[in-house]
Amino acid sequence: MGARSIPSLNNGRGDIMKEIVKEVGSMKKSFLVSLIISIVLFLILSPVLFQLMVYLHPVGLGVILFCLVLAVFFIVLLIRKQTLHLPYSKIRILLVLYSIALFILLFFRPNDQIYQSINLVPFSTISFYLSGEANGLVSFYNLAANIALFIPFGIFLKMKQRSIFQLVYIPILFISLLELLQYFTLRGSLDIDDFILNLLGFFIGYLEYPLFSKIFKI
Repeated sequence: MGARSIPSLNNGRGDIMKEIVKEVGSMKKSFLVSLIISIVLFLILSPVLFQLMVYLHPVGLGVILFCLVLAVFFIVLLIRKQTLHLPYSKIRILLVLYSIALFILLFFRPNDQIYQSINLVPFSTISFYLSGEANGLVSFYNLAANIALFIPFGIFLKMKQRSIFQLVYIPILFISLLELLQYFTLRGSLDIDDFILNLLGFFIGYLEYPLFSKIFKI
């Protein structure tokens, strides 16, 4: 009886291994497709992106490409109904690397640009960008980037059980420190509208987390 169960057990293990190999192969295919699509989109957008390099550190291109690959990969996994298991420790490493890139993007600007203006009137800068008086590309980038660049932090905060109070005060404290640091280092203006847009990015991350958790299993 025991001897007969051994082949059956081996067959079961073999089937599991086949499923794992199949899943890994399918995931690699999804990532490769995502990478190709992202590179094509990046090349299409490159004339526009290189215009922004007058205002940004070259690492900005890397941040944009990274976000593009991640967004496309997420969409591909969603379409193919695949899930990816990511240990929390690896997500923290990715967030640290992303934070370093964001720090460089915010504090290291080309041509040693200096900013030291203050705006404490809510929505005045946003209204100016939407009015059409400023360069359209610069306006779009400032509005979109101030939101999008902080979405990953919102998603990360939702990965652990936190109170409503924590989900509100952590972003407020983080963004406030960032704004003050930019102002005192002459690398950015102290603008209430930047604060509002950054905070919106965090909250969008909170809203996106349920969809994120369907694809990426922690």
